[in-house]
Amino acid sequence: MSAAHSHSPLHLVCPHCAAINRVPGERLAEAPNCGQCHRPLLDGQVLDLTVDNAERHISRNQIPVLVDFWAPWCGPCQMMGPAFAQAAAAEPAVRFAKINTQNETTLAQRFGIRSIPTLILFAEGREVRRQAGAMDAASIRRWLAQGLAA
Repeated sequence: MSAAHSHSPLHLVCPHCAAINRVPGERLAEAPNCGQCHRPLLDGQVLDLTVDNAERHISRNQIPVLVDFWAPWCGPCQMMGPAFAQAAAAEPAVRFAKINTQNETTLAQRFGIRSIPTLILFAEGREVRRQAGAMDAASIRRWLAQGLAA
């Protein structure tokens, strides 16, 4: 997280009710709750995105959003699923999300997904990094750290 965010309020989209919350940057480490549904804003869980909620989560979150594009029939995707969840639990200040390309073909086309699994890191709604292929949790975290440092 950049130093510029430490004192200015950030917009966080609630993973439970999709309400947009303003959270002071210095409070991110305090496990803030949603002002609307009162559930945790940063719960370390992987969020399922659909055509109905993807744009809101990708463009309105002011924390990085890491999206795994996958499909249920994809063996490497199935192998990477637990590693992605493990990385999510270890990086609570990043929103981890999954898009099922079999069900969400419009999103797969919109983001130009040619192979799965593919990870895309978004910052302030813009794609900053992309990687195709399965990775273990440590590799995901390393790749993420490199993308956040860039």
